[in-house]
Amino acid sequence: MLGYLLRRILAAIPVMGVVALFVFLLLRLTPGDPAAILAGDNATPEQLDRIRASLGLNEPIYIQFYTWIVKLLHGDLGVSLISNKPILEMIGPRLEPSISVALAAIILSIVVAVPLGVIAAWKHGTWIDRFVMGLSVVGFSVPVFVIGYVLIQVFAIDLRWVPVQGFKSISAGFGPFFQRLILPTCTLSFIYVALIARMTRASMLDVLGEDYVRTARAKGIGEAGVLLRHALRNAAVPVITVIGSGFALLISGVVVTESVFNLPGIGRLTVDAVLARDYPVIQAMILLTSGIYVAVNLLIDLAYTLLDPRIRY
Repeated sequence: MLGYLLRRILAAIPVMGVVALFVFLLLRLTPGDPAAILAGDNATPEQLDRIRASLGLNEPIYIQFYTWIVKLLHGDLGVSLISNKPILEMIGPRLEPSISVALAAIILSIVVAVPLGVIAAWKHGTWIDRFVMGLSVVGFSVPVFVIGYVLIQVFAIDLRWVPVQGFKSISAGFGPFFQRLILPTCTLSFIYVALIARMTRASMLDVLGEDYVRTARAKGIGEAGVLLRHALRNAAVPVITVIGSGFALLISGVVVTESVFNLPGIGRLTVDAVLARDYPVIQAMILLTSGIYVAVNLLIDLAYTLLDPRIRY
């Protein structure tokens, strides 16, 4: 198993290198001039030249890439062109809202969706199965911002159970932290409950027809034991894949939810950087997102080895 994991880790290194090269070239070769954005509409050509020289934009692309990679390997993500702040200082305060919402949403999705998928597969063809599938269709069909506004209207405005928007760090107390986390968590988890429930149901249906499941039932094992110990564990590999990919997507793709609930997360930072053509921030955010995906895929591979002995051997 150790050799398998080492191979996976080594395979991730060239992936990150290709991502870094692609991001650097994509942003440098697209139309637009960061110097013109910084200097404003009334800047003179001399001012633009001085700004380009200070940013290193007059250097050949390969020299710019080499300088950027060297700084990156030393833990320096650069400085924002717009705010003139180190990017690490900009990302740090925004990680807690995004990670908190993503982690809470994926936990809620797993707790709700996996039992729903197992029950739907066990009661295949009944009204329970149709109800779960109908719920999944609704989850896939309704946009996230619509769900968010409905939850705000009902629970924040009408019932006044929770605040409308904003975020409180857990250091300010668990109560305020939880009150502002619950609505965005429910909003994000709605679509992932649908996705994980459908995948769990499909995987369970494939497994429940296998010979070892019939053998377990013939040996007198209870239905709960058959479903959990024999069927669910063997059906868990594709479900784990969906869960891991969903978690990475939640961390990097919560822009709409952060906008609806006014959360100062990394999604909004990315959007602001794209609109301002802030090259260093865009590069840092894409690399951060790619790193999250690679790390989550490594954890998924580790989970495969724990669930399926054939992969471990």
